[in-house]
Amino acid sequence: MITIEDLFRKPEKINIELSPDGKTLAYLAPHKRRMNLFVKALPDGEVNQLTHGIDRDIQGYTWCNNDRLIYLKDTGGDENTRLYSVGIDGTNNLDLTPFKDVKCDIVDELENDDDHVLIQMNKRKKEFFDVYRLNVQNGQLDLIAENPGNISQWFTDHDGKLRLCVTTDGVNNSILFRETEAFTWKTVATYNFVENAIPLFFTFDNQSIYVSSNVNSDKSSLFTYDLRTGKETLLIYEHDEVDISRLMISKKRKLITGVSYYTDRLHYHFFDDEREKLQNFLDDKLPGYENSVTSFDREENSCTVHSGSDRTLGAYYYCDLKSWTLTKLFDLTPWLSENDMAEMKPIKYTSRDGLVIHGYLSVPNDKKAEKLPVVVHPHGGPWHRDAWGYNPAIQFLVNRGFAVFQMNFRGSTGYGKSFLKASFKQWGQTMQDDITDGVQYLIDRGIADPDKLAIFGGSYGGYATLSAIVKTPDVYACAIDFVGVSNLFTFLETIPPYWKQYLEMMYEMVGHPEKDREMFEKYSPAKHADKIKTPLFIAQGANDPRVKKNESDQMVNALKERGIEIEYMVKDNEGHGFQNEENIFDFYRAMESFLHKHIST
Repeated sequence: MITIEDLFRKPEKINIELSPDGKTLAYLAPHKRRMNLFVKALPDGEVNQLTHGIDRDIQGYTWCNNDRLIYLKDTGGDENTRLYSVGIDGTNNLDLTPFKDVKCDIVDELENDDDHVLIQMNKRKKEFFDVYRLNVQNGQLDLIAENPGNISQWFTDHDGKLRLCVTTDGVNNSILFRETEAFTWKTVATYNFVENAIPLFFTFDNQSIYVSSNVNSDKSSLFTYDLRTGKETLLIYEHDEVDISRLMISKKRKLITGVSYYTDRLHYHFFDDEREKLQNFLDDKLPGYENSVTSFDREENSCTVHSGSDRTLGAYYYCDLKSWTLTKLFDLTPWLSENDMAEMKPIKYTSRDGLVIHGYLSVPNDKKAEKLPVVVHPHGGPWHRDAWGYNPAIQFLVNRGFAVFQMNFRGSTGYGKSFLKASFKQWGQTMQDDITDGVQYLIDRGIADPDKLAIFGGSYGGYATLSAIVKTPDVYACAIDFVGVSNLFTFLETIPPYWKQYLEMMYEMVGHPEKDREMFEKYSPAKHADKIKTPLFIAQGANDPRVKKNESDQMVNALKERGIEIEYMVKDNEGHGFQNEENIFDFYRAMESFLHKHIST
């Protein structure tokens, strides 16, 4: 049996990125159990630790020039990320946005400007984000674009100029464009949030854009888009089963090189022979793994590559594109053997109303898929999806003798417009039935032991967990809710201020607390604690800005009043999910004990 500490330890190194000149490698690595920023001179030079945080992981970083990096970090899981900068020798570490209760994100790294980046912050008004030019050397901050209150996204062209934005009234999105920063914004086109053209990237002449569009189509496909007429002009790629996922680009050669998409696994379609040659080279050298380029140097003479699978977090490699040599840099979790891990196998089934639902089943290596104790694991979001790949939580459960069932219920992303719309105002209803139908599929085929079923989910998955033990109280022997919604009324009342732009959209997708009051009453699990008889374990971060602690408190208090068995874990230094290693260990120790008590293998 693999220890919890080994399964959930921070990776040895992660998120590697080459400097613009390709001479230095940056990455995150643990220091006193928190992920901090390091750099290493290539090929075998000195390692410098640039940050020494002991309260919170660094959540993201990038190079701003060859000698300086910028990074993001929040406080205790509150998601109010601040931006910092530091030199590659570890000096001049600056808090560039030292503002309380303000969220910061990067708009453009300004590759051709070593001293500045463009950022967005909700400093002036908590509900929306203005754009600032920020000096990464001294912290000087200049407001360059005020948000009138309806702009949800900002876009720059290849010269770093703000020339495109998207506005929203909560339901309808408009693309706005200007010829130069001196011109006024003009509305190009308006769409609703379900059928729209989503800007991705300026064409290299700065005159048009690439979009992901599902206008007059069920699936989102890649088009070029005319900013003067507001129309798609050229279909570049479409897939008949799924939406496109990500655009791949060569900035040096000024062309798009390919696009990715997910079916049961990640796939690529290439437009460029050179990029396809690189992918074929990687897949030939590293067969059986999912191989992804994570960074190029600016001249695209070298790149870094991540190679992983469903059974390993994998390894990073350095690829010299002049000599076509591939060098292993390091394993992410060298203390784990992929031979000890289980495969994640794609499955599909049909819901009671005829929708095809895709999912994954992971089974312990030493067991046949027959009459197994199963942990049903609906994903969060709910506008998200599960995908093939390594997941320590899945491997933990399988290692303890449980099969794990994941499903992409209606509303999961990537399956097109109709599949998304089928989830509208269906929390606790047909979305929940998709989960139940999947469980019945496993029972009917003799895979699941109907007396040993558990359900575990986080965020929306937590809501689905609570809904399951209200709606189908005899199906599950136990349930684990992690930062889950329990009351649809209070959930929509307490969203972060910068989500308020999207409230009308939430009303369309989830429901309206006044117009749909009867539905909210019926499908808020906290209001139906009298129906729950399933043993329940709840875990919550005290600083969660998305699903407030009150969501968990309501359910716990309602069940305690009825004398129902309840375990409740609250971590005061966490938010929407646990990030600190010691809290993760505590959570999975408690989960292990809870599961073995109720569905022992």
